[in-house]
Amino acid sequence: MPIAKLTKIKKCYHADNFNTWALRGIDLLIHPGEFIAVHGPSGSGKSTLCNIIGLIDHPSEGIFTFEGMDIGKTSDQQLSNMRRKYIGFIFQNFNLIPVLTAVENVLLPLQFKGAVTTANRFNAIELLESFGLHKEISRRPHELSGGQQQRVSIARAIITNPTIIIADEPTANLDTHNAISIIDLMLDLNQVKGTTFLFSTHDSRLLDRVGRKIHLQDGLIIDEARL
Repeated sequence: MPIAKLTKIKKCYHADNFNTWALRGIDLLIHPGEFIAVHGPSGSGKSTLCNIIGLIDHPSEGIFTFEGMDIGKTSDQQLSNMRRKYIGFIFQNFNLIPVLTAVENVLLPLQFKGAVTTANRFNAIELLESFGLHKEISRRPHELSGGQQQRVSIARAIITNPTIIIADEPTANLDTHNAISIIDLMLDLNQVKGTTFLFSTHDSRLLDRVGRKIHLQDGLIIDEARL
């Protein structure tokens, strides 16, 4: 069963009596274990598509099922619970909490669920150590490099064992060395643990490594390639 199934999905934003169609009819299946990138020019609908799949935004038209559930028939509370259970997020600007240490940032999704235990804290430390951050566990974001901050954000995204991780331009603010390192880390999670990734990206360094590329333009899928 696919994680997500989108059928004739459209999204319209209304502002000042003017309608802007961000998505114009998207048909898409996302299966477990995929490593997918959505790419296209600015304004093509990449972020809107990822926000809908991430259960942050609602489609205006069409049918969207996630883990077999019709999202059009779910309440806001159900959507919030589903996000916490099924989805991890990685952001371009890392979005770490400045006053929290690396391990506290990783534990944040569990904190929201009221599920921080001694065992979970040990798992978070172990995860950071496996990412090469054994010396940075107690450091705060301003004490970390960009690459280190992104590793912390990846650890935070996977600490709840989500069904899918949605990553918005995860390598855009990184130099080549750190970008390749982060891509290798995410690819390893995909290949070894079977973690599903969906990227919104312009970065050719990442586009060259994904297993499937979805090209958006003017709110439509105009091309799709499997590598």
